[in-house]
Amino acid sequence: MIPSYFEFYNPVKIMAGKNALDNLPFELMQLQAKKPLVITDQGILKAGILKSVKKAFSETDITFSLFDRVPQDSSDKIVKELANIYRETKSDSLIALGGGSVIDTAKAVNILITHESDNLLDFVGSDIINLPLKPLIIIPTTSGTGSEATGVAVIKNSINNIKMGFSSQHIIPDVALLDPRMTLTLPPLLTAATGMDALTHAMESSYCSQRNPVTTAFAFSAIKMISEHLVQVIKQPKDSDARFALSTAAFLAGVRLSNSLAGMVHSLGHATGGVCGLPHGIAMNIFLPHGLKYNLAKAGDLIGELLLPLAGSEFFTQVPKVDRPVATIKYIESLRDNLYDLVNLPRSLKEANVPKSEFETIAQYAINDGSIAFNPEEVDYEDALHVLNEAYN
Repeated sequence: MIPSYFEFYNPVKIMAGKNALDNLPFELMQLQAKKPLVITDQGILKAGILKSVKKAFSETDITFSLFDRVPQDSSDKIVKELANIYRETKSDSLIALGGGSVIDTAKAVNILITHESDNLLDFVGSDIINLPLKPLIIIPTTSGTGSEATGVAVIKNSINNIKMGFSSQHIIPDVALLDPRMTLTLPPLLTAATGMDALTHAMESSYCSQRNPVTTAFAFSAIKMISEHLVQVIKQPKDSDARFALSTAAFLAGVRLSNSLAGMVHSLGHATGGVCGLPHGIAMNIFLPHGLKYNLAKAGDLIGELLLPLAGSEFFTQVPKVDRPVATIKYIESLRDNLYDLVNLPRSLKEANVPKSEFETIAQYAINDGSIAFNPEEVDYEDALHVLNEAYN
């Protein structure tokens, strides 16, 4: 059913394909920038990926500063430190080279430096940021978050460990360079976790209240690519064509998420990540089937439609319409089992070592997370606690 009103916005310039990174100097010049601050992490440094960025700049007069200590779950402390480095080095732009944590960190730094602030808490929430930000180029090294396409950033509050959300069209990056070379060294477990992160973005936003026909097209393409290529990439990590398909899918799912938002799966994931440090991709893998089950009564038909890009047209037509919602869930559960067998990707909170003693705190944080408002079925504290217990085993 087409909604009576919807909006779609995605101004990111995409440069995608083999050697896309070579366009980096030109894109900086187009943004009238010559002195970027490159933000990355130690994993990228050890994998040798930064060398490709240096090579891209080798025959230009562009000079860059480097920060390579972004942690797995970045915090407001890191953001404040980076904002000070940006000012001290007199940088004029930002380049995020990494996965979701690095990208969200760069977005948050951009908020502080543009507003000449040191307090990230002043900008938590939706549409509080009302100024155009500094030039920001994203070079994703994972195929999961899709943050290169979104106007959203999530950063941990270092005092209470709550994940703070920032949402604004101004946060959306200027350029994203999707180069399959950047993901070739991603370990199998991270490949699986980030792939399920992207799959959850595409699937959950497809049945939540802000869905629309434009983003549904993005979601179906993303789901199909991930279903066809995720296991293949884990088995053949150097398959650059399959890696490129996953990078493209993650971007498409990010566009979908940015325009259609998410629901309880993300709320539970944010809360569990904040309280227990559970990586977001693993959380999405654990909670996705439980979110689908919880919303069957209100969104069963929409969930059933997702079987088409997941399993293909032949399988889809063989399953009666009434059985497709449950078949969709079973397909996801089978995929999770396959990934567990291949790389030990946790399927339950127990396998992820999340203690039951934290469930009450997680549930409380989850029902206060912004994504919960867009879930088809209402979720209260007891509901969240019930889903957590269901996801434990």
